[in-house]
Amino acid sequence: MKPAPFDYVRAETLDEALDALSQAGDEARVIAGGQSLVPMLNMRLARPSVLVDITRLAELKRIEERKGSIVIGAGVRQVELERWAPLAKLLPLVNAMMPWVGHAQTRARGTICGSLAHADPSAELPLALLALQGRVHLRSRRKARVLPASDFFMGMMATAVAPGEMIEAVSFPVHAMGTGTAFHEVARRHGDFAIVACAAIARPDGRNRLAIGGVADTPQVTELPSPSDDGFDDALNEFAWALNARDDLHASARYRRDLVRKLGRRTVEEAIQCRS
Repeated sequence: MKPAPFDYVRAETLDEALDALSQAGDEARVIAGGQSLVPMLNMRLARPSVLVDITRLAELKRIEERKGSIVIGAGVRQVELERWAPLAKLLPLVNAMMPWVGHAQTRARGTICGSLAHADPSAELPLALLALQGRVHLRSRRKARVLPASDFFMGMMATAVAPGEMIEAVSFPVHAMGTGTAFHEVARRHGDFAIVACAAIARPDGRNRLAIGGVADTPQVTELPSPSDDGFDDALNEFAWALNARDDLHASARYRRDLVRKLGRRTVEEAIQCRS
């Protein structure tokens, strides 16, 4: 199957891209890596009338440290972040996730912000953004705005990006001293979308954050006590049920709940052990 007809704009400047988006409104889509969008176009699940290509915009291809955050432009490919030398030190959780993001071939073309824009609930990068309380930087012809991850994901493959607007960058807070992180995932094959993915952050004050992907329509997060506390297992079980897991061809709801309980505990325990 081939895409429905569309007009194609290869933007040479950010202003040109924003002008095209402003004129087309909700009929436009941005393409950078295309690893999520092109299959949707071919299956006609997405039918934009205008496709705005931002691959030539050098200002969107930067990874920068700014005021305690790592800012990643919309043109940065996943392999570029994966190979960025400071990643393991500054964003250890993201560093642990990157080998699980698709396959080497797709990471060579796919972008960080493209995965976030696609908002697949089983994808690793949306989970990382929520777990780390990152932010999404949005821009239109009229204004720029910044949304926390908790306000960005609206549902399965649905985000708060407005008509005429694009993701300009995403930012993650730099890893804090005394904090531990850990990540685990179960998938049918390495590189497939997660059946259940767990990301944990253990803070110096003893509080623990656990984020879960692959179960609900969006990644979900909860705060948990120490695994040694009597209430930990009850709190984790309550969270597992609150995710409203469903049966599908990959796994049953019961199996997903079991994974949340068992893999969730393991991930939190590992994050605590990794505090430094």
